[in-house]
Amino acid sequence: MTLGARAEPETPAAVHDDPPTFDEVYAGHFGDLTVQLYAYFGDHQEAQDVVQEAFCRAYGRWKTVSRYDDPVAWIRRVAWNLAVSRWRRTRTALNFLRRQRRDEARLDGPGPDRVALVAALATLPAAQRRAMVLRYLADLSIAEIAEREGVAEGTVKSWLHRARAALATQLGADTMEVRRG
Repeated sequence: MTLGARAEPETPAAVHDDPPTFDEVYAGHFGDLTVQLYAYFGDHQEAQDVVQEAFCRAYGRWKTVSRYDDPVAWIRRVAWNLAVSRWRRTRTALNFLRRQRRDEARLDGPGPDRVALVAALATLPAAQRRAMVLRYLADLSIAEIAEREGVAEGTVKSWLHRARAALATQLGADTMEVRRG
């Protein structure tokens, strides 16, 4: 370069004249990046989530990112950073949980009687099932159920009677036992 010559401003090495479109990069690389992150995470859904988030971040800055020599490398780096951050947050949460006291009472699952009752209730028509639940689990009176459902008290009594009879048949109990319960 001579002393009198005017220098042209240098174009950064990381800039292209005709950058790829976001859609082209997404279509061409989403699957590959997901496979790479899947190998890291061991969880396909997590890998898809992280890669999707990286593409979302790239989309917001696409005018800049698209002009890089390798926009996919930027997206890959963001995805890996997100993956590491998620892994660290999970590790921190698990460590916190391990340090917590284990004084909480353990609850057993529902017994066979409760499972049978819930299954039997599921076979009842919706109005009868609601009436049974409101009467025996929510402890509402017949008048309260009638008001809530917008029907006469006699209708609620009929629903309850039919429901108790159906449950007695399904559960193998006589009607008197069901009424008392």
